[in-house]
Amino acid sequence: MPLRALLDDLYAEGQDFDARQSDRRDRRRNLEPDAAELLAMVLRIAGARDIVEIGTSNGYSTLWLADATAGTVTTVDVAPATEARATAARAGLSGKIVFETADGGDFLAARPDRSVDLLFLDAERPEYPGWWPHPKRVLRAGGVLAIDNVLSHPGEVAPFLRLIAGDPDFTASTVAVGKGLHLAVLRE
Repeated sequence: MPLRALLDDLYAEGQDFDARQSDRRDRRRNLEPDAAELLAMVLRIAGARDIVEIGTSNGYSTLWLADATAGTVTTVDVAPATEARATAARAGLSGKIVFETADGGDFLAARPDRSVDLLFLDAERPEYPGWWPHPKRVLRAGGVLAIDNVLSHPGEVAPFLRLIAGDPDFTASTVAVGKGLHLAVLRE
């Protein structure tokens, strides 16, 4: 099955699954296709090779990222990524993905300085401010920090976006795709 067909099926299955879940924490909460396409294009333009994704779910966004890089995607989730591993194998992208089971903040705290080209945050939004300054510290100069759901959940991401806006080392903008994608570039 071609990758785009697999991604379309995975997204549709995720939407159907989410509609049956009463607790949002049990949902897949996949990145929307237009936001995934934009993020993949940003990754390609930036030439990002070392990508970290916090929030794996079923691996939908992981596949987009892995397909768009010549490097490696490390995807981190508090739950084992059994379904995402199987999906990556079906897509033939397992060799480009490292799966980590860990708290996102703890993972970033242990990550070396300037070791990430693109950091994608798609996890529990209220936790992001507590992870500071690690999201900035791990980015290489010219690296991209991408945050999903900034238009759908503005109150939950506002404290984190204020940290970014108050940091003169970042240039940032929110793009109205999907549920809102905030992109911040660490200046050289």
